[in-house]
Amino acid sequence: MAKVVVICTGGTIASRRDAVHGDIRAVANGAELVAELSGLPDDLEVEVVQLFNVGSYALGLPEAFALARRADEELQRPDVAGVVVTHGTDTMEESAFMADLLVASDKPVVFTGAQRLATEDDRDGPRNLSAAIRLAADPRLRGFGAMIAFDEEFHAARDVTKTHTSRVGTFQSAEHGKLGDVDAARIVIYRTPRARCPIPTTRIESAVELIKVSMGSSATFFRAALADGARGLVVEAFGRGNVPPGALEGIRLCAEAGVPVLVTSRCPQGRVQPIYGNGGGKDVAAAGAIFAGDLSGIKARILLSVLVGAGTSREDIIAAVGRVAD
Repeated sequence: MAKVVVICTGGTIASRRDAVHGDIRAVANGAELVAELSGLPDDLEVEVVQLFNVGSYALGLPEAFALARRADEELQRPDVAGVVVTHGTDTMEESAFMADLLVASDKPVVFTGAQRLATEDDRDGPRNLSAAIRLAADPRLRGFGAMIAFDEEFHAARDVTKTHTSRVGTFQSAEHGKLGDVDAARIVIYRTPRARCPIPTTRIESAVELIKVSMGSSATFFRAALADGARGLVVEAFGRGNVPPGALEGIRLCAEAGVPVLVTSRCPQGRVQPIYGNGGGKDVAAAGAIFAGDLSGIKARILLSVLVGAGTSREDIIAAVGRVAD
């Protein structure tokens, strides 16, 4: 009999309206969520772990790190085929990517949740959770790393992002495409994700900031980040990796202070390359920034927090970004 461990952290899938406060809160526990399910294979055992019970907007990098380590710990058990994580959608892609970078086991870790409350008649949580459990138990998905299962699709943690605030089909993988579908009782695989290189570390660095540039951005936020003790910085630049003069000055200040800077694009698709001169991406690279391929800003921040936490040298950060980014 296959066993899947469901690690519950809260989110909309566990949320209900609170009559006292007049808002929505994560209150349902994991056992309640699993008890609602039907149609799972008879030879599948589900074990529930309640790790947190909050909206994912309240989670930080330390909690995502603890979650990834707990998932890896559960996967070390020989009787466990895979792990499912129920999680709020706001930061699900960040926690999933953290797990993809840190989990050493090749058994699947499948994140899921909901866009609709647990008390709504057309709630999507039970369907998503049922699909995620079946995916986690499927031996064909060993080596796929962390994934997100949502609205009858599953996606690689590295590639997927939340694209709509409220629709149930919010998670998409843009130009990379989904890994496959959960079609009734069938799991259909369309592609395999890129090879993983788990990063061994016992800690992460939370003091990694993300700055998005806009027309005429200055060095103000860079200086503030340095003054506040930032140990790493990610810049969402224009297009191919270009920034305004003020932001270029800020990148130079960080590089001179020994703070690693990763550059991504604020565009939702495509990759950065140091092409333009006269203050463009070539000057950004010359100032000491590391270009992070097609990683989004929030994924690059997760990667940098892991690398800095592991005590990685600048040369090894460049090599690791090259392995993970495209």
